[in-house]
Amino acid sequence: MRFFINALIILSALLSGMIHAADTGWLTDKHNDHAKVRFLSASQKDGKVALLLDVQLQDGWKTYWRSPGEGGIAPEINWQSPIKNMEWQWPAPGRFDVAGISTQGYMGDVVFPIIVDVDEKLNKLSGVLTLSTCSNVCILTDYPFELDLTEPAPSNFEWAFNQAMGSVPPSKGLVKDPTVGFTGDKLVIELQKASGEPWRHNAGIFTDTPEGTTLGVPKVSVADGKLTAMIDVSDDWGDKAPDLTGKNISFVVTEGELSQQIDVPATPFSGVINQGNSGQAIPLWQILAFALLGGLILNLMPCVLPVLAMKLGSVLMVPQGEQKTIRRQFLLSSSGILVSFWLLALLMTLLRVGQQAVGWGIQFQNPWFIGFMVLITGIFTANLFGLFEIHLGSKANTRLATAGGQGNRGHFWQGVFATLLATPCSAPFLGTAVAFALAAPIEELWLVFTALGLGMSLPWLLIAAFPAISRLLPKPGAWMNKLRIILGMMMLLSCLWLISLLIPHFGEIAALIIAIVFLLLLVAFIWKKYSLRAASVAFVLFALLAAGFAWVAMEQTTGSRNIVQDNVNWQPLSEEAITQALSENKRVFIDVTADWCVTCKANKYNVLLRDDVQQLLNEPDVVALRGDWTKPSPEITAFLQKRGQVAVPFNQIYGPKLAEGEILSTILDRDVLLSIMNEAKGAEK
Repeated sequence: MRFFINALIILSALLSGMIHAADTGWLTDKHNDHAKVRFLSASQKDGKVALLLDVQLQDGWKTYWRSPGEGGIAPEINWQSPIKNMEWQWPAPGRFDVAGISTQGYMGDVVFPIIVDVDEKLNKLSGVLTLSTCSNVCILTDYPFELDLTEPAPSNFEWAFNQAMGSVPPSKGLVKDPTVGFTGDKLVIELQKASGEPWRHNAGIFTDTPEGTTLGVPKVSVADGKLTAMIDVSDDWGDKAPDLTGKNISFVVTEGELSQQIDVPATPFSGVINQGNSGQAIPLWQILAFALLGGLILNLMPCVLPVLAMKLGSVLMVPQGEQKTIRRQFLLSSSGILVSFWLLALLMTLLRVGQQAVGWGIQFQNPWFIGFMVLITGIFTANLFGLFEIHLGSKANTRLATAGGQGNRGHFWQGVFATLLATPCSAPFLGTAVAFALAAPIEELWLVFTALGLGMSLPWLLIAAFPAISRLLPKPGAWMNKLRIILGMMMLLSCLWLISLLIPHFGEIAALIIAIVFLLLLVAFIWKKYSLRAASVAFVLFALLAAGFAWVAMEQTTGSRNIVQDNVNWQPLSEEAITQALSENKRVFIDVTADWCVTCKANKYNVLLRDDVQQLLNEPDVVALRGDWTKPSPEITAFLQKRGQVAVPFNQIYGPKLAEGEILSTILDRDVLLSIMNEAKGAEK
């Protein structure tokens, strides 16, 4: 892990209030000013102590993984206190090649989670950390330390420890059915992704070294959806390799931010050694095509339709024949969409650099962002109802006119607004494109997000290129006032939906109060602007909306008072639950959802609440697991990232005949779900 997230972990532990975990502070050595280390610990619990070892290195310096490679020494602790056992967890390493020597390790900042078994009567934990750091020269430094185990841990130490564990490669998720063959002087590792998707060019292999052997640098290639790594093997003196058949081969495979720890015995290799074509398995042009198509489909999502309808309605305000004006307006909105996607790319880049969790729509986990969107949609609603108009002075109008037309900024911000409303929607092809972008090099991430922006802009650019299309709309008339009311109702529904997203953060009562106050304010202004009769009609209509909002509030908090009830016994999502179910020869259906995810709601009401699906998920050999990503959850984020996913909804099926799991389409299909669940079933006992 890099500096940003690790500094956050340590800082959060230090600023946790009056209670502090044991902390050594930063340890340095006068002979090595290129590195500093720090230990934090939780209090002892049932003879176990959780530690965090933070190592910070200056630019250009590195330290080593548990298997350093062709040079270097792994970090080591010489305990002075009596301990029974130590579990040192290692984040996924990188590879450094200098002067023909290849090593495996870390640069910058790295946090190691460690668990130590001690005697329950032990009050202090002391030892000496030996750390090798290298640049053009190598320095071996000892750091004596002592930790007080009598001090309780802060409330967020467990979170900090889990964050550090999130960088440790899990034992499953990325790869299915790994094989390692031994030819006599080579190891041949063959890997296929559990998701069934092709490998990308940034995959890497980091090997542990079996006793009595020397392993060369893996030569990685990708062909026909399979990753193959060829590794030269010799003994410690560079002579004939010992027989590795039947011996356990341990290694880590990485792809972008994803990784997996693999331990598998070597078997005799009888195939044909073929290096294949190294490089990118999915052509970049194909990913960009997915992004264009995914961005285009976003325009059809219910999140974006109100804004697109507003934009088309604005064409009616333009005099017939003013094609130049229409072209300018739609180009400005398209530029707003593109700039928004570039800002999203910048946000993802910064989060990538900081090793933070990234995903599509994660800003809707923040109540302040939701509140800002409620304010904006509320203003749009009042404006569409004609409750206020923005009147600029003559100087401001002149300035806007000389800048290229009145309202240019408004058209730009319409594009920005449409993009913000689009982010909680997961369209087909969007997930594949975004998942690729978030694991690919930074320059490809920007290309993919640019393609997403262009895809979403296509309908807007089409009208900009051919303004004559606007002539298909009817001529202006009294009906436009009715259309404006309809658009206002659409925007009002979007505003109420956004208010409902505040329920997990502030509770249903607070959200209901906000909705009622907002609706009453609208009624009051309608009375003032129009008449008592108009206000009375609005009051009745809004009362029905308030009742619907109250039902949504109860549905989100109880999940049991739906018009169509969800009778499935959903269990909390965890890797352990999947493993337990498979050990009992059961099928597993996984649903990762969020209250702000519109596509999740569509899947729920169109598929998951169907009688036959409900009946299937309640069968004795089916375990239904659900993860809620409405609020930030490191566990669910890690679960998704292990499977190469960055967005919800996410659905996956495991079973006796699908031990590695099969990921379903973003938009669920009832027949496909039932078919795969049937295929996953094991033989009857």
